Amino acid sequence: MSTYEYRVVPAPSKGLKAKGIKSHEARFANAIEDLMNTMAASGWEYQRAETLPSVERSGLTGSTTEWRNVLVFRKPRHAEAGDFTSEVLAPPVAGASLVPEVEPDTSEPVAQEAQEVQDTADANAFDHDDDQSGDQGGETDTAQEHPAGQAGATQMLSDNGVEETSDVAGMTDSLRNLAEQRS
Repeated sequence: MSTYEYRVVPAPSKGLKAKGIKSHEARFANAIEDLMNTMAASGWEYQRAETLPSVERSGLTGSTTEWRNVLVFRKPRHAEAGDFTSEVLAPPVAGASLVPEVEPDTSEPVAQEAQEVQDTADANAFDHDDDQSGDQGGETDTAQEHPAGQAGATQMLSDNGVEETSDVAGMTDSLRNLAEQRS
């Protein structure tokens, strides 16, 4: 949600005459200055100048690309700016989790089914074969070595909805389980 309102106007293409201004460059600068001062008087703040392509018809069936120069202005939206209230947050507690704990809504059948699926996924995420984890005690080894000798994701502990960005080494356990279910 933007807190600004924008206005784009064509840049002047000709200079504006004024007393004491003789050269073409000075007249052109005067035209831009006049436009900017007019917009500023209405509360618009200058942002930037842009040169943008405009596809226009040429003849009966043709088209050409014309480059247009425009000036971009903005001003705050007063309705939104007036509704804004600042809030001072309490400092974080040492050792506290940055992610708040949220209890699932069990009042709806869809929420119950989603929780059951998540519980099953959590249980399956820690279910590894002994030959894969390298330990005979049944506990998982989260620091497995990447088969290519580099750091990477060799197992997915749980799906928290955030995309994993580390390199994948071979097939993760969750992908292996999915392949077994589909075969």
